[in-house]
Amino acid sequence: MAFPTFYRKAGLAAGALLLATSIWSFKDDLFQISKNLDVFASVYKEVNLNYVDDINSAKMVKTGVDAMLNGLDPYTEFVPESEIEDYKLHYVSTQYGGIGAGIFSRDGKVFVSDVFEGFPAQKADIRPGDQLLKINDIELTSRNSDQVSQLLKGSKGAGIKILVKRGDAPAVEKSLLRDEIKQPNVSYFGMVEGNLGYIKLDKFLENSADEVTTALTSLKKNNPSGLILDLRSNGGGILQEAVKIVNLFVARDVEVVSQKGKIKEKNYVYRTVNTPLEPNLPLVVLVNGRSASASEILAGALQDLDRAVIIGQRSYGKGLVQQTFSLPYNSLVKITIAKYFIPSGRCVQALDYAHRKDDGSVVKMADSSLHEFKTKAGRSVYDGSGVYPDLMVKQERFADITQTLVSKLLMFDYANQYRNTHPKIAAAKGFTLTDAEYDDFVKYLAGKNYSYSTASEKILTALRTEAAKDKQYPELQPELEALKNKLASTKKNDLQVHKAEIKQILENEIAARYYYEKGRYEANFKYDKDMAQAVKVLQDKTQLAAILKGEGSYKVIGKPQVTLAAAKTDTVK
Repeated sequence: MAFPTFYRKAGLAAGALLLATSIWSFKDDLFQISKNLDVFASVYKEVNLNYVDDINSAKMVKTGVDAMLNGLDPYTEFVPESEIEDYKLHYVSTQYGGIGAGIFSRDGKVFVSDVFEGFPAQKADIRPGDQLLKINDIELTSRNSDQVSQLLKGSKGAGIKILVKRGDAPAVEKSLLRDEIKQPNVSYFGMVEGNLGYIKLDKFLENSADEVTTALTSLKKNNPSGLILDLRSNGGGILQEAVKIVNLFVARDVEVVSQKGKIKEKNYVYRTVNTPLEPNLPLVVLVNGRSASASEILAGALQDLDRAVIIGQRSYGKGLVQQTFSLPYNSLVKITIAKYFIPSGRCVQALDYAHRKDDGSVVKMADSSLHEFKTKAGRSVYDGSGVYPDLMVKQERFADITQTLVSKLLMFDYANQYRNTHPKIAAAKGFTLTDAEYDDFVKYLAGKNYSYSTASEKILTALRTEAAKDKQYPELQPELEALKNKLASTKKNDLQVHKAEIKQILENEIAARYYYEKGRYEANFKYDKDMAQAVKVLQDKTQLAAILKGEGSYKVIGKPQVTLAAAKTDTVK
C-alpha cells in the first residue's frame, strides 16, 4: 500500500531539509576553516614583519601547530622535516650507521653508557665509563650528547677515529669502521628454569613479528614445556606486528583487534591469516605499568581468547591508534584516527582526552565506571585502565638509598672499576657478589657524595614547616630534634639493611660489563618475582588450566586502580 500523498510530500520535504542542512553545515565548516587559517596566517605575517627582534619562523610555526594539537591527545603530533629521521628511528625502524655504543653527558664531558655486543665499539674494546675526548680530531669538550651522537653516526663502512680515555690511564686513539646498527625488537631469548622458553620483546617496530618467530623457532629445538613472553616496559609500536605475533599462538581467521573511528573507511578488523606456529604450547605473558598500546593488544587478545595467562601489574591503558599523513616539505603529522577493541569487545583506554576538565586536565576512568566483558571461556574482564593480569605480582619499591646510588652513578662507576680489575667472572646466571666484595663496595662509597632524604625525613621536614607556620615549633622542637637524630642514626645502617636489593642491581650492572645486555637479563632472573610466578604457573598444569577456564578463585578478574607511566604509540603501517 502506498503512503498517502501528504506523507510522501512531507518525507520529501524533510529529506530536502536534511540535505540542505547538511550542505549548509558543510559550507559553514569550510568557512570556519578558511577564516581561522586566514587569521593564523595574518597574525604570523604581522608579527614576522613588525616584531622588535628577529624571529625564527620555523620554530614559531611549530610552536603554533604544537599548541593547536596539544588540546587533543599526546599521540597526535606534527613532525617537521628536521625531526623526520629521529621519528623513524623511534617509531618505525631502529637501524642506522654507527659504532654500537650509547653515550651520556656528565660534568660537561661525554662518556660511554652502554656497548652493544658484536658491533664496532665492542670489537675495539670500548667500554662503559670510557670518556670520549675527540671524534675525527674534533674536540668534544663543548658538545652535548646529541651533537656527539651525530658525529658518531655515518654510512656503513665509513672510517672513524675516536680518542678514548679510561680512568687514570693515558688516552688511546681507536680506529673503527662504522657498521649498520640495528637494535633488535627481541633483545633476549633463551631457556630458563623448568625447561621453559623465554622471549623479551622490547618494541613493536618493523620485523618484530619475524624476530619473535625466529626466537620461537630456535627455542622449539629444546622442546620447551612452556613459553614466557615478556612485554614489560614495552611501549608498543606497529599494530599489525602485534596481530602477527598473536597468530603464532592462535588459529587462522580469528579476530585479534578492531579499530573504530569517525571515518568509516578507516574502520578495520584485523584477523589471523596463517597457520599458527605453536597453537598449544602453554604460554605466560608478563606485563607492567609501562606495557602499552601494541603490548596491550597482544596481551589483551591472548587473554580474551584464553590462550595465555597474564602475570605482573596492570598495563598502561592506551587504546588509541595513530596513522601518519605526509605534509608539504617532507614533514608529516601523526593523528589518532581510532580506538581499538580486543576480541572480548573491550577498549583498554584509561584517559578520556575528549572530555577534559575546565583546567585542561584529563579524566581517568574510575573503577566504578568500568564495564564487564567476557573472554572466550566466559571469564570476566573489564575495559578502561589497561589489561589487568590474571595473577597480580606486587612490586616492591626500591629504598631511597638504592635509588640514590643508581641516580648518582655510583653503581655504574663501581661496575666499571670492577671490570677493569677483574678479567673474568662466572656465567651471568650464576654470578653473585660475595659478602667480601659487597664490603669492598661499601668501602668504595666512603667519601663519596650519596646524601639522600628518606620518606620519613621528608615527612619530618614537612611537619617542622607546618609547626612553624602554626607557631608551635618552639614547643615541639625538642621532640622533633630527637626524632631527627633518631632517623639519622637509623639511616647509617641503610647499606646493610638494604644490602639484598643493592646487591641485585650491582650484580646486574657488573654482569652487563662482561656479557652485555644478555648478561643483565640473566643475572636478574634469580631476583625476578614476575618470572618466578610465571615458572610456577607453567609448571603447575592444574593451576594453569584453572586460570584459563576461570575456575575457583580465578573466575573473576579484579578492578584495582592503575598508575600511568610514559608510553609509545600504536601506529597503522
